[in-house]
Amino acid sequence: MGKVVEPGMDGKSTREARGKPKGRPADSNSLKEIRQLLGDASRQRDLLIEHLHKIQDHYGCISSSHMVALAKEMKLATAEVYEVATFYHHFDIVKDNDAKPAEITVRVCDSLSCELAGAKKLLEQLKKEAGPGIRVITAPCVGRCHEAPLAIVGQNPIAQADTAKVKSALTDKGITCPVAPYTDLDQYKSLGGYKILAECMNGKRDVESIIVALEHSGLRGLGGAGFPAGRKWRIVKAEAAPRLMAVNIDEGEPGTFKDRYYLERDPHRF
Repeated sequence: MGKVVEPGMDGKSTREARGKPKGRPADSNSLKEIRQLLGDASRQRDLLIEHLHKIQDHYGCISSSHMVALAKEMKLATAEVYEVATFYHHFDIVKDNDAKPAEITVRVCDSLSCELAGAKKLLEQLKKEAGPGIRVITAPCVGRCHEAPLAIVGQNPIAQADTAKVKSALTDKGITCPVAPYTDLDQYKSLGGYKILAECMNGKRDVESIIVALEHSGLRGLGGAGFPAGRKWRIVKAEAAPRLMAVNIDEGEPGTFKDRYYLERDPHRF
């Protein structure tokens, strides 16, 4: 069969037209800047958030022109990049003619836990006392409810924050997040970590023995249904390949922080 042509207003195929990118084109300068910033990093679509962080950290914000350039470079629709960038409060989205945000931003968590611990009063005090060139705004729950009230200076979380602690961090330019001591890959493997995984991969253990062990363990999901883990694994195994796993570690509910705590300190055990 020949190619089906559906003429549009200009006589061209509407099917062909739909295949072409629409909307604002990327300007050459922004595209050059994005390519230099990403370097040899993969452009695969699941790295979108990582690349947005690179832009935010390098330029202090994410401009409209950089979003369009990133979309072109990653072969994504600009709307997809925009939706992700505007979903997260720590990305500063600015139009091309808008002024960039202040060099340092202080975010005060306004979740339930922080509100109960005095976040509103802290916010009002910081807006009065932070000084020139410092932007003070609110942020939704950042998953550190045990440290309420929580303020973030740049990227540095301040536990049990008060004006003195925040102003000290500003004076010392303490705007990066300190890395807590953690168990790295080599340490974890030296303690026997991933041994069972290796045995599964080299054929010393079979799939059925693992699923049976899970079924006998009595492990259940912590959601309302309490679904048995072993049964879930067996159901998934019965599905046709490829089988994908999504790990949800979002902790946007007030009072939850246990998963983030262990992910920072013992990620491989997690």
